[in-house]
Amino acid sequence: MGIFKRFFSKEKLDKGLEPSKKSILNKIGKAVAGKSTVDASVLDQLEEALISADIGVDTTLKIIDLLEKKVAKDKYMNAKELQSILREEITSLLELHDETQTDVKPKVTLVVGVNGVGKTTTIGKLAHLYKSTGLQVLLGAADTFRAAAVDQLSMWSDRVGVQIVKQKMGSDPASVAYDTVQSGLSQGVDHVIIDTAGRLHNKVNLMNELVKIKRVIQKSIPEAPHEVLLVLDGSTGQNAFEQARQFGQATEITALAITKLDGTAKGGVVLGISDQMQVPVKYIGVGEGMEDLQEFNPKEFVDSLF
Repeated sequence: MGIFKRFFSKEKLDKGLEPSKKSILNKIGKAVAGKSTVDASVLDQLEEALISADIGVDTTLKIIDLLEKKVAKDKYMNAKELQSILREEITSLLELHDETQTDVKPKVTLVVGVNGVGKTTTIGKLAHLYKSTGLQVLLGAADTFRAAAVDQLSMWSDRVGVQIVKQKMGSDPASVAYDTVQSGLSQGVDHVIIDTAGRLHNKVNLMNELVKIKRVIQKSIPEAPHEVLLVLDGSTGQNAFEQARQFGQATEITALAITKLDGTAKGGVVLGISDQMQVPVKYIGVGEGMEDLQEFNPKEFVDSLF
């Protein structure tokens, strides 16, 4: 686990994933009920269970293929062994290496995601996490198409106690991003986090806007942005898959933040999206509180899920 280790709460993670855990274990339990060995019928039922748990078809088929090879090799596997291997395989699929640079100053993170997924709230909570570790954070309100977005981010900057760069509604997002990076450089901050417009109805415009933002901030820091964080609402299940796919077509995504996992039985979506995009999940939201955005740990997540 990274710099937020002291803020990690296994208790909060367990509580937040409780609905998903009950749903997934119930479905797996039905698949192996009354079975002393794992055979083709068990794997067929397990396949249905994983798909219905919002893990997704492609990732489910990958898991089932791995299990089939294990069964063929070992010849005999009971239900308890099946669950142990299932945990190992899912953990392995989630352990993608985070390529984000951590030794740069300021580190520039561009945050993308559609309206309503908790993007601005995630930025506020992320700023709180970084500030709590002693880092200086600067926010950039580049979602200038919604007055509510700028106002909401301003509220978070006040609440967390970090500075924000903003312009009037309708301003050029790239101009806000440029000013934010320039201000970050002049102040010597550790982390610059830039909010962007949450629109997907026209991917061409979205792509052009993100390209322009990247181009102007690279005038100040050639290697920026160091991270492009996609925020997704985990409670929307398969719809989050589609959003991830479309944003992946519009821009390079380097990390994921999955929000609203508490109170939903769709926690399996974390595995499917990460595996299909081959992008690491970096943060998960398991509650409404300021410290309920947690750094993602695959082993702890799977442990809570199972």
